[in-house]
Amino acid sequence: MLLFCPNCANTLIVEEGNLFLRFGCFTCPYVYNIRHVTGSRIYPRLKEVDDVMGGAAAWENVDSTDERCPKCFHTRAYFMQIQTRSADEPMTTFYKCCNIVCGHNWRD
Repeated sequence: MLLFCPNCANTLIVEEGNLFLRFGCFTCPYVYNIRHVTGSRIYPRLKEVDDVMGGAAAWENVDSTDERCPKCFHTRAYFMQIQTRSADEPMTTFYKCCNIVCGHNWRD
C-alpha cells in the first residue's frame, strides 16, 4: 500500500512508534498511526499453455513399433516424429507405451 502525505504530497514510510506502527513523512512532521494491519493479495491468473504435441488427438492415428517401454518394459510403443529443432538437425522421435495401463511418454 502506498500512501501520500496530505501536507507535502511525499510518500509516507512505515516507522515504529511507541506501541505500534505508524506512517511518517520524511520532509514534514506529519504522522498517521496505524490502528490495525490490513492487507490483500491479488493473484494473477496464469495463462493457459497449449500442448505442443497436439494433445490426446495427436496419438490417434500413429503407428507402433518394437520399442521397449522404460517404465513397464512392454515391448510395443506408438511413435511419431516431429521437427523440434532447425532443419539441419534430425527429427525427434516421441514414443508412447502401447500398454493401456502404463501409457508412459518418452522421446529419443
